[in-house]
Amino acid sequence: MDISLLHGALKEEKKFRHTQADKAVFVDLIEDWSQASIFPLSLREKLNQSCPLEIKAELSHGNSKKGAVKALITLADFEQIETVLIPQADGRFSVCLSSQVGCPLACVFCATGMQGFTRNLRAEEIVEQFLFWARYLKKENYGRIDNAVFMGQGEPFLNYEEVMKSIKILNDPETFNFGARRISISTAGIVNGIKRLSGEKLQVNLAISLHAPNDALRSNIMPAAGQTPIRKLLEAVDNYIEKTGRRVMFEYLLIKELNDRDEDAIMLAKILNKPLYLVNLIPYNQTGRFQPSSPARTARFMELLERAGLPVTARRSSGQEIDAACGQLAGKRKKS
Repeated sequence: MDISLLHGALKEEKKFRHTQADKAVFVDLIEDWSQASIFPLSLREKLNQSCPLEIKAELSHGNSKKGAVKALITLADFEQIETVLIPQADGRFSVCLSSQVGCPLACVFCATGMQGFTRNLRAEEIVEQFLFWARYLKKENYGRIDNAVFMGQGEPFLNYEEVMKSIKILNDPETFNFGARRISISTAGIVNGIKRLSGEKLQVNLAISLHAPNDALRSNIMPAAGQTPIRKLLEAVDNYIEKTGRRVMFEYLLIKELNDRDEDAIMLAKILNKPLYLVNLIPYNQTGRFQPSSPARTARFMELLERAGLPVTARRSSGQEIDAACGQLAGKRKKS
């Protein structure tokens, strides 16, 4: 499917037909133009030829039907990306969106980084992931998407223009009318992207993938992102907070005997003890040579942060059994 073709296919139609088409695709969530009974048969046939609505995807379910679901989407050029639907304990649903095919940052704990980088996704390809899950939830009669997070494959701020364009499409009252406050962007620390976001008139949420309390360790496990000193990264975050007044989340993967020691927690507490900073501890999902921290070590790390006065949460891991948890998205990347 390529929704960028839609309005081109309707260029000879009157304006109200464009509005009807948007409603059919983004609100009614049709999967074939034959379902758009408001259109004459000839127009439906034309649209099925020039702008087909099929999204080619393979689903992976865990043992529990209520668990995370992963979709491997095949794009028009036969590249493949993964996106995940994550059920929350309160009955809501989040979708994890990818912004690139692969990733150029090569973080050593991340399956996406291990596969290298192919290309940026277009805004329409990002929106297609959201649309796929909206259709899925409707078909399963589960409800609707409550949150969207750019935490899938790729670094969103290295595809800044297309990511912003996709957010504006999602936010548009004529399409999904999805609130910007329900969208989060996670960056490995692209300072220029953080600065640009602070000037946007979009109230999206910002998360920083930090994963280390000092420059030496960060550059070891995040070789590309770690080239930016943490001090400069935090200066950009402080500037963002000053301009927007919005809280920033710092994500921290806990990896056994690498970044989970008491001294790591103490050092992390020292550098992040600022207003509107929130730490989110994430269980490491094995993708290579590292091991996850034990529950006892995780509890100890969290205790030390709380004792230092930091607001801290611990994320419940989802999707491990289908390789859909944090850091595990890779995609088959097979050509057909």
